[in-house]
Amino acid sequence: MDQVEQLNQESEPKPRRRRVLPPQRVWPLLFTLGNLVSGFAAIHYAYKGSEWQGPWGWSGLTMAGALIFLGMLLDSIDGSVARLTNSVTELGAALDSLSDLVTCGVAPAVMVLALVSSYLGTDGSLTLLGPDADLPWGKVVWGIAAVYVCCAALRLARFTVETEPAKGPNTHMAFHGMPSPGAAGLIAALILLHQHVLAGGTDTLWIGRAYAFGVPIVMLFAAIAMVSSIPYDHFVNRYLGRPQSFRFIAFLVIIIFTCIWWFQETVAIGFIAYALTGPVYILRNRNKENPEEITEETTEEL
Repeated sequence: MDQVEQLNQESEPKPRRRRVLPPQRVWPLLFTLGNLVSGFAAIHYAYKGSEWQGPWGWSGLTMAGALIFLGMLLDSIDGSVARLTNSVTELGAALDSLSDLVTCGVAPAVMVLALVSSYLGTDGSLTLLGPDADLPWGKVVWGIAAVYVCCAALRLARFTVETEPAKGPNTHMAFHGMPSPGAAGLIAALILLHQHVLAGGTDTLWIGRAYAFGVPIVMLFAAIAMVSSIPYDHFVNRYLGRPQSFRFIAFLVIIIFTCIWWFQETVAIGFIAYALTGPVYILRNRNKENPEEITEETTEEL
């Protein structure tokens, strides 16, 4: 009888223990989710009409650009918090890539679609953007936006596979291809500059239109750069995560004061310069005897 009772007790399913995350592991996830929500909110504000005005008279696209930069800031913080609290996990790395796909992939593409659609007309009988658009340029812009989202997903997937969560991205001095935050910052900065300078007066309407239709071309080059093998510096780790010279500090102070006076212009020029650093590096080293040395040196840094 005792043996039967013992067998019955062993056959009964044991209650499952709930996994509880320690408090120190919650904080990095909150910053990552904040990045995700910022990207989602940027998509929401991108399609606000031209009549809508937010705080400080901001347009919907200005709000969307600001939210993308907020998401990028939270994205740069969550990894540091995870390493400080010794809570770097594969879950956090996967969630970080998913959040970046929304904030740095989908949101900038939606901003470009909203920017171009504001210049294509207001006739409700026309399909302005999409695969079935009545205007050829509408199909092209939608296709470029789709390519950008796909390239951002591929870039983030490759980075997740190449990065070891235990070490974290702080060991990287360079990226293999343009990082998705750099591409998103480039698109958002260009649109912020458009909203600040060119979208205000009727005398610059044709310039604003030409500028708006040029942004998708820049986005296409950014998409190609993300999935390329062009090396790009990890700006935070290389320049802000280690001691620097007095010349660098003086240069940084000048940039900060320039941002105070001409914020949109300085941010746009800064991201354009960063986007060009990769091709410039390739051109400077094109005369090397063995071109594979460039790739090998970059791979060792990754």
